[in-house]
Amino acid sequence: MSLIDAQLASLDLPILARLYDAWGDGDGAEPPAVATWSAYLLASRPTSELQAEERHLGGALARVLAGLGLPEAGAWMTRPEVTYAAMFSLAARRWSVPLTAAAQGFAFAWTEAQTSAAVRLVPLGQSAGQRILAAAGATIPAAVVRALALPAEEIGASAPRLALASAWHETQYSRLFRS
Repeated sequence: MSLIDAQLASLDLPILARLYDAWGDGDGAEPPAVATWSAYLLASRPTSELQAEERHLGGALARVLAGLGLPEAGAWMTRPEVTYAAMFSLAARRWSVPLTAAAQGFAFAWTEAQTSAAVRLVPLGQSAGQRILAAAGATIPAAVVRALALPAEEIGASAPRLALASAWHETQYSRLFRS
């Protein structure tokens, strides 16, 4: 089973969909479900390194969105439960991007980031990286369909090898790049 199935389609994308719905029509009041789902996603990251990465990406996107005129994002720049999915869904909602398209864009960005990291870490080469990205990208539409149909009580991920690798990486003496 790939991380697209074990992580993205069973955790990140279903939560992205709930965040998208929670942002609602943008009447100025922040719905409590946004903070709840964002905190749930953050708590689902099994190591402090993965939680820090999530906060870093979410905070960075919040700064960009605030600079682009989304005032709700400004309040999230320093919140402890900020996640990339919360800010991505805010942008999609406010710019009227349909949920399915937003989820596919989110999934492709995630897949591209994972492929880019693999190309830097393993001597694959750019052409091999592009082939991997193309093959993984072909699975995104089906993963999005599964994710958007997933009931709330089934949201969750199990990627023990990812958790172990992250735990080992966060205590390594020498690190190649920030994960």
